[in-house]
Amino acid sequence: MRVWISVDLEGVSGVVLQRQIKDQGPEYEAARKLMTLEANAAVEGALAGGASEVVVNDSHSHMQNILPELLNPAAVLISGENKPLSMVQGVEGASAAFFVGYHAQAGTSPAVIDHTYAGVVRQVRLNGRPMGEIGINAAVCGYYGVPVVLVTGDDAVVREAQELLPGVTTVAVKKAFSRYAAACWHPERARAAIRQAAQAAVQRLSQQPVAPLQLAAPVRLEVEFANTAMADAALLIPGSLRLDPRTVALEHPDYLTAFKAMRAMIALAEEGA
Repeated sequence: MRVWISVDLEGVSGVVLQRQIKDQGPEYEAARKLMTLEANAAVEGALAGGASEVVVNDSHSHMQNILPELLNPAAVLISGENKPLSMVQGVEGASAAFFVGYHAQAGTSPAVIDHTYAGVVRQVRLNGRPMGEIGINAAVCGYYGVPVVLVTGDDAVVREAQELLPGVTTVAVKKAFSRYAAACWHPERARAAIRQAAQAAVQRLSQQPVAPLQLAAPVRLEVEFANTAMADAALLIPGSLRLDPRTVALEHPDYLTAFKAMRAMIALAEEGA
């Protein structure tokens, strides 16, 4: 069984402030270690549950945050930016997916550092339903027939996962009070809980299949941006249309194409901000 793990940083226990997730300074370096050790807990749990191979995809910001020398040597690390599938790189052919250290979608409150892929985005909707990174990425996993069986992060992202992914195992390692405050579990307690949940999720999957998230075609993508200049830039994507001053839509029979169009829209919007 091949288990694939996407690891973000905002949902890691102990991480609550912007300066912890930016790529400079001692607080970021400390957060990188916490992130790596939570990834290790998921790896260890997957192996204990029966996984024969584990792949870890660094999924935060420039995607070179996990400390390779501290990562469990049994895991293969996917690191670096401009990956074709971004936060979901390497999921093809996996038996199961874990989302570790994830955060709630933009506009959720209370939730730690809520956002959806980038600060320029106010909301993403797929087939009319608001989706954060859990939904957007789980649908890519589903495109390849891979179920998401574990999600960890704050209590807000756990609720989001439970509403969207029937049968998912979750661990809330912190309780959000605001965008920049939370009651955090001690890192050792958080890692122990992740390890146990990962093992249970893999063992449960071997006994009872979990359905992957698969969107009905054609997929309608709608991206609401923070301002009109961003929407102006996103309209450069062929086939896109403007729904209102800040919202750009695109419809396509293939979800992976819609996903890549979303990423291109966001990149253009960041340039046009």
